[in-house]
Order: sequence, then structure tokens, then C-alpha cells
Amino acid sequence: MVKDFNIAKTEADISTYAGYVGSSFMLGRALTSIFWGMLSDRYGRKPVIISGIITVVIFNTLFGLSTNLWMAISMRFLLGSLNGLLGPIKAYAAEIFREEKQALGLSNFVAAWGVGLVIGPALGGYLAQPVLKYPHMFPKDSFWDRFPYFLPCFIISAFAFASGIACIWLPETLHNHKSSSESTNSVEALEMESNETNNDKMISASLQETLHNHNGGSIESTINVKALEIGSNEANKDKTIQKDKSIFQNWPLMSSIIVYCVFSLHDVAYQEVFSLWALSPRRLGGLSFTTNVVGYVLAISGIAIIIFQLALYPSVQKAFGPVNLARFAGVLSIPLLQSYPFMTKLSGFTLHLVIIIASILKNILTESIATSLFLLQNRAVEQHQRGAANGFVMTCMSAFKTVGPASGGAMHPYSLPCPECC
Repeated sequence: MVKDFNIAKTEADISTYAGYVGSSFMLGRALTSIFWGMLSDRYGRKPVIISGIITVVIFNTLFGLSTNLWMAISMRFLLGSLNGLLGPIKAYAAEIFREEKQALGLSNFVAAWGVGLVIGPALGGYLAQPVLKYPHMFPKDSFWDRFPYFLPCFIISAFAFASGIACIWLPETLHNHKSSSESTNSVEALEMESNETNNDKMISASLQETLHNHNGGSIESTINVKALEIGSNEANKDKTIQKDKSIFQNWPLMSSIIVYCVFSLHDVAYQEVFSLWALSPRRLGGLSFTTNVVGYVLAISGIAIIIFQLALYPSVQKAFGPVNLARFAGVLSIPLLQSYPFMTKLSGFTLHLVIIIASILKNILTESIATSLFLLQNRAVEQHQRGAANGFVMTCMSAFKTVGPASGGAMHPYSLPCPECC
């Protein structure tokens, strides 16, 4: 699309402008994700999810009608800022399952998200410029010739519209009651009364045992009783503070967000550069793939993600735990990424096979890290803070992903060999 805007002076400059288009979406999402998360905490997950899908239908369709770079950037920015879908849907996936099944719920979410990230570019590769690829179905000088990238955007918007209709029957997971504060106070009062009763019983038993066995140990018993009372009160106080603590003071949440932000920067830079690298000519260090070849590589990766996330991830996460699994996947990603430059030495069937295997492994490792971090983030907060917490996660992640496409696209030309030297 950027190439057809005829704004890039050289072929290497295309990646820079493509990075601007990708970053505009993330910038918009970074500015509004906390707002959408807080809105879902107040009014429910379902309304925010449906409004986000409606935004996709409208602005993704308009993006396909873009005729210049600024229109494309504007549509992507509006799509990102008005679409508050991801934060609430993560909270929804965690809430609709019991705690012991949350790994399955979030793995379903990540599988759908990962497949979308893979199938989206694949659809673009197959359906973009239909007049050139399928001239017998799309005649020249027609609407499809004037807007060569409208077809994949329209198909994706149609899928989104069908999903929006299906969301009407979604059950709401956030249940707010008018008497919630009174109910909370009553529960806390009952807990305090129960604790006091238990403490009284413990005190009485301790006194009786001391008087029975040690005639002169009453002072020591009284000291022990007071210590028990103070410890119980401090535990209750700490529990209340932990529940009402701001998400910014929640270190388990904040630490997982920091890791996720760094990982997001790496992941979006990879997504941006992979397609550019695969499509670049051999003389510039690329693979000289067509958009159709890139499309089927990503499509196969999407199928692998579905199989792994739905069939294998819950068992693997249960065996290793989310922290160890994220560490293991991160370490394995390093040698895998270092092997990519050497793939330019291959050709033919061997090249296609190696690229498919590498893409499958990379996407599986990526989704394993993302799902594990999502689990840690949703377990670190109470339900009444989950929407805001996931919104803050999306804001931080989007801020880093704003930098990722632009920096990755800008640095890509410097990684290419000098054409005059080849």
C-alpha cells in the first residue's frame, strides 16, 4: 500500500513509511486504553467489547479506501484510539473461567489474537491487488483497481461484523450491585466477628491450659493472648490494604507489565521487519518472496498456534508454571532469531521448509510468553481492578509498540547491503 502511494523515493524508504502507519495505530491505543479499561470496570465488559468491534468494522473499511499516506495514518490512529477491545476481553477471558482453568481461557484468547495477527497479513497477501492476481474476476479500471487494498479490509470487517452480532449473546462477567458497599461492609463485619470469636476461644483454651499445668504462668499466658490479638488485627488490616491498593503500587502486576512491554517492543519489530525482509530482493539481503508465499507461511503458522494454544499450552503451563515457561521461551527465542540471516543462503524447497519451521517456532514461543504474562497480570489484581489493570497493560504495551514499527522500519534499510557493492 505504501509503495502504491508513490511517496517513497527509494525502495528502502518504504519500510520507514510503513512503520509510521503501524505506529499510528499503537499510538492511538496507548492514549485511550486506560479509559476503556476503567469504562469496562464501571459499565461491564460486554458494552466495551461490542463498541470496539463496531470501531473495527467502520475504520478498517475506511482504511482500505485510503488514497494517500496521511489518510492511512489517520484511519489507523482512529482505529487504535476508539477500539478498547483487548483490555476488557482479557479480563473477560480470565473471569469466565474458574481460577484453575484460567490458563485455558487466556490461551484461547491468545490463540485467537495470535491467529488474527498471522491470518490478517496472510489475507492481505492473498487478496490485495485482486485485479493483478485474479484478472478474470476483477476487471481493470474497476472499483477494485482504484482501491486495490479494499478487498482484504472488507473481508476482515465482515468477519468483525459477524463477531459483533455473536457478542449480543455473550454473558456479562462483571456483576455490579447497588448494595455492593453495604454487602462488603457486612461481610467484613462478619469476618471480624468470626475472628474475634475464634480469638476468644483460643484465649480461653490457652488460659485454661496454663492454669491447669502452670500455677504461676498467668502473666506469660496473657502476653501470648495479646500477641495473638495484635497479629490477627494486623493480618486483617494488611488484607484490606492489599485489596484496596492502587494498581501502581502492585509490584507483581507492575513487574509483569515491564517484562511484557520489553517483549512487545521485540515482537512488533519482528512482525514489521519479517514481511519486509521476506519481500525484499536477494540483492538487498531479502528472500524475494511474493505476497502469496508470505501469506501461506503466515497461514501455516496460524494453524500451528491454534493447535498449540488449545491442545498443549494448558498442560505445559501446568507443568512448568507461567514464570518458568516465559523464561524458557524467551531464552529459546534468542538463537532462533539469530539463525534468520543465514536462511538467505538457502533456496527452493529447503528455504520454504526452514522458513515455515522457524515461523512456527517463533510464533509458538511468542504466544507462550504472552499467555504466561497475561496469567500473571490477571492473577495479581481483584476483579474490580481488572479492567483498569488490563487497560494500563494495553497502554504501556501500545506505547512500546508505537516505537517498534517505526524503529524497526527505520533501522531495516541500514541492515541491507549496499546495492552498488553487490
